[in-house]
Amino acid sequence: MAEKEKPLLIKRYASRRLYNTETSDYVTLEDIAGFIRDGREVQIVDLKTGDDLTRQYLLQIIAEHESRGENILPVNVLNDLVRSYMIPGGGMMPQFLQQSFEMLRKSQEKMMENMNAMNPMAKMPGFEALQAQQEAFLKAMTAGLSGNWSGPSREDDETSSDKEKSEDLDAIKKQLSDLQDKLSKLS
Repeated sequence: MAEKEKPLLIKRYASRRLYNTETSDYVTLEDIAGFIRDGREVQIVDLKTGDDLTRQYLLQIIAEHESRGENILPVNVLNDLVRSYMIPGGGMMPQFLQQSFEMLRKSQEKMMENMNAMNPMAKMPGFEALQAQQEAFLKAMTAGLSGNWSGPSREDDETSSDKEKSEDLDAIKKQLSDLQDKLSKLS
């Protein structure tokens, strides 16, 4: 596996300090956010137990940015996320989010290609940096949605009726269709 494809291993010590194994120095959450913005995947593990803490720390990074007023997630989206943990069929949410971000990424890539091909702004200084920043942002936003979901299992869903599952699935399909329509209008 190439060095850029391999996740950067960060070890958390008992003191809760985070250690970059490549550079042999301690890092902060902001440093980790910078690695991700630069397009690097990270994996954070507890040194003593070996537990993967990546999801926990990525959520903490998002929460800190949100609390500083760097709001990306609207309140209604946050409410829907919380609800997805509580309703039968909530196990569909990770796949829905992953597909939505993939569609967003593809639409943005297409938009950037169109801008490069037709837009005189593409020749302006700094345009390439803006494009790289947008690509890194999308990669960072979709990093946790790569199918490593640990939500409710299939057995948990068996308690709900088939009708509820069908209704939930229909609602998700409609939301996905609406999102696709909105994204296609943007391109």
